[in-house]
Amino acid sequence: MKQSFDDISAQLRARHRKSARLKWTSMGALGLAALFLVLFFADMLIKGTPAFQQAQIEVEVSYTEQASQLPLAAVNEDVRQLVSRGYLRLIPGRMRDNPDLLGATSMEWVLADGQVDQYLKGHHSKLNDRQKAVVDRLEQEGRAELRFNTRFFTSGDSKMPELAGIASAAMGTVLTLMVTLAVAFPIGVMTAVYLEEFAPDNRFTQLIEININNLAAIPSILFGLLGLAIFINFFGVPRSTPIVGGLTLALMTLPVIIISTRTALRSVPDSIRHAAFGVGCSRWQMVRDHVLPIAMPGIMTGSIIGLAQAMGETAPLIIIGMVAFIPDVSTSISDAATVLPAQIFTWAGEPDRAFIEKTSGGILVLLAVLISLNASAVVLRKRFERRW
Repeated sequence: MKQSFDDISAQLRARHRKSARLKWTSMGALGLAALFLVLFFADMLIKGTPAFQQAQIEVEVSYTEQASQLPLAAVNEDVRQLVSRGYLRLIPGRMRDNPDLLGATSMEWVLADGQVDQYLKGHHSKLNDRQKAVVDRLEQEGRAELRFNTRFFTSGDSKMPELAGIASAAMGTVLTLMVTLAVAFPIGVMTAVYLEEFAPDNRFTQLIEININNLAAIPSILFGLLGLAIFINFFGVPRSTPIVGGLTLALMTLPVIIISTRTALRSVPDSIRHAAFGVGCSRWQMVRDHVLPIAMPGIMTGSIIGLAQAMGETAPLIIIGMVAFIPDVSTSISDAATVLPAQIFTWAGEPDRAFIEKTSGGILVLLAVLISLNASAVVLRKRFERRW
């Protein structure tokens, strides 16, 4: 049946309306996602920014014989409950290291208790009315203020929120990722080179490729169970150490590195391979001297993204025990350690409200590192990528 011009025009208008609805629906979904992202970052900034400040008060410290046995006696009774217990515990050690302090009295800026910190930040605190009055008086006299919290970056974990920091978790993360990179990168690249350049196309290699793709999609907690069964129970690797954490994350990162490396190798034109064969190169010389250097930017980009993904993992590390209380900074891959995601997970379960800002502050630090790693991957790809 022949359609009239009006019928065709009506159909075109209907198609245009559908296209417009699809366009606005897509833009709405994108805007909603951006809104959620903005709200997430705003919430983290509001809750986490206070973690980078810590309350300090100026008090009179008396280094008496009694203070060497009972640190509470070193400060006046009216401010005794306002000073961090962590600071008071250091006084006997300071007097042993410096005997000349005995009998001396000085005005010192000291770390305030976590409840004082919360009160000065305008949050709910457990201070009574008398203690709040003392804090208000000290603040009016310029003897109580918020300062940059260097301890957050230089101290390990603590049950007292004013002393808790991310130093031990940050070092544990670095050591764990070093093990992950040392294991996953060479094995992943060599596996990809073999599958892409040397392996015959048969059912066995096809089965391997399917399994590699499947491993990249399974839940990360299963890698934790695998690490627990193989590295800890079978090989006896020490629990809660960077070496077992790095090996477990290497298992999880291997599929990502293999897939990204194979993609980078496929992007190299076959003319490069043919030219290498034309001048008498063996297959290995062709791969080593021509294909790998060209594909290396893509390989590095995929490896960085894989490490960034591993850095943000918590579930597999919980399975192998890397959620231990670690107050001291680890110096070896065989020392007990924790990582930033596990440290954040631990703080999130603390009942003290002061740990809420520690949790958000740790998330901000972790996000900054992850964004930096992904940004470096993008820059690396743009800087060295070749188009054919």
